[in-house]
Amino acid sequence: MTFRFSRVGPAPVPERASQYRVRMRDGIRLATDVYLPDGPDNAQTPTVLVRLPYDKNSRYVYFDEIAARFTARGYAVVVQDVRGKFRSEGQTLPFLRESDDGYDTIDWIVQQAWSDGLVGMFGDSYYGFTQWAAVASQHPALRAVVPRVTTVDFNATAQGGGPHDPPGVGRPVWLEGIEYYAHYWVDQGLYEYEPDRSIRPVVEQYEEAFRAIGARSAWFDTLVPHFTDLFPARGRHPYDARPVPVLHCVGWFDNILIPHLRDYLALAGRPGWDAVQYLWAGAVDHENYRLADAPATVDTDHGQSGAALDRMLPQYVDPALAFFDVFLKGIRTVSDLPKVRWELGHGDWRTSTAWPPLETVERTFWLARTEHAKGPLPEGGALVDSPSDEASSTQWTYDPEALVPSDTANSFEYLHSYPDLSDTANREDVLVFSGAALTKPLDLAGPLGLHLHVTSTAPTFDVFVKLVDVGPDGRAHLIARGEVSLRTDLAPPEVRVDLGHTGYRVRTGHRLAVLLASSDYPLFLPSSGSDDNPWTTTAAKSSGQTLRTGSAHPSRLTVSALPAHA
Repeated sequence: MTFRFSRVGPAPVPERASQYRVRMRDGIRLATDVYLPDGPDNAQTPTVLVRLPYDKNSRYVYFDEIAARFTARGYAVVVQDVRGKFRSEGQTLPFLRESDDGYDTIDWIVQQAWSDGLVGMFGDSYYGFTQWAAVASQHPALRAVVPRVTTVDFNATAQGGGPHDPPGVGRPVWLEGIEYYAHYWVDQGLYEYEPDRSIRPVVEQYEEAFRAIGARSAWFDTLVPHFTDLFPARGRHPYDARPVPVLHCVGWFDNILIPHLRDYLALAGRPGWDAVQYLWAGAVDHENYRLADAPATVDTDHGQSGAALDRMLPQYVDPALAFFDVFLKGIRTVSDLPKVRWELGHGDWRTSTAWPPLETVERTFWLARTEHAKGPLPEGGALVDSPSDEASSTQWTYDPEALVPSDTANSFEYLHSYPDLSDTANREDVLVFSGAALTKPLDLAGPLGLHLHVTSTAPTFDVFVKLVDVGPDGRAHLIARGEVSLRTDLAPPEVRVDLGHTGYRVRTGHRLAVLLASSDYPLFLPSSGSDDNPWTTTAAKSSGQTLRTGSAHPSRLTVSALPAHA
């Protein structure tokens, strides 16, 4: 059977944009669109710079619409295809040249007649990373950045352990995150195809695609089948650069929420940086779909509907406009900006002086009734308010031939489908622990974590955790998730699974519940169940996991909650 794929090239340059070829220090020229505000030809104004790899002229990034909102406020807008992508020259290789290219582009901007010498940057995901790279370059004209749903180190989101993880504790390979490089970073264009998920070894899915395309992704090859960390090769770490005002924009349903909030918290606690860190946190996902509209309909899907895009853009752009009005134009005062503006999902928008809000308290729910933990919801094991002295345990299995399916094929737009997890909870290889129906709302605001006492018959195994909201109708929807990869011989007796942060109201009549499993495919690479490389193994092994609870093994869920009001 012929492998099918399509290649997507650049869309036309909008009429309102003027395209330039901006020369970098090594002679490579980058395609750059300039949008100027109406006014006298000799007017000088601050500039908002965006550097991205997704075709600056595509409907996917709708920058002609975004630019119109900035120019209407009196800002020049510069949007650039990064090196090696779409209309720009150079080798198609992410990350490594973004600091120098960002510096050189800012240098070009400040030499233009319409520039007043001040530059801010804006954008999501990879074009949030290009902002951090420019911060690291320390160009004196860069005065403010608005990185959205991003992180300073994307490779760390894909696999490996965190810097503070104990020995034997890491993370499963985020297959969806690494697959991104096999679609977007082969050459200047974008390759659309669907891998055959049944092929083993898993790496062969992508080898098949590269053979059909006739080219490879060099960055994919740095990560698969053996991970290579090239972060030191990218020069100065942004944290070590001159402090710049930052408006961090995160989504409670974003699939890289955890590393982005780590960036924010690290800088909010770093001398010199702390005074200029601001946070905007909404009940949105990576692609800016909203919990309030989930699941998306024809009328609310901004990816398809122009009217829905018009309704979405103010929430997307206006926080950045307010920020730049302070730090680029100086027409508003710093006191006009809340340090933290955040949305309580199923609730309202709030402000606070810090994140988490200072009034939050930690609550603990203990995993109990393990003998009933095979579901279905809202039955199963229990989440209770006090620990039991009685020891108990239960088992679940990992079968590489019958993997637990992922909730969605695309976690970047999780709220677009907003899946019901009740069928997943009914599986025999998934454990379920459910709390009592609430008699008053529980408002979550801050970090979440699950502490587990778990072992396996395999030398290596994964644990996937989903914290869900179970409605009176039995449907279950995700609040937060986390996952760990463990080595049985090295992992500590108690393992904490980081579930990130949230702002979320569990409404009256609803329940909190926890789901535990050992696979989540195809979002995550299945475990080999052995010391074999999971990318290349053709014979992954089954295993059995044991969860223990009780006073000697206090498995428990911790949440941050606002004080209850009568």
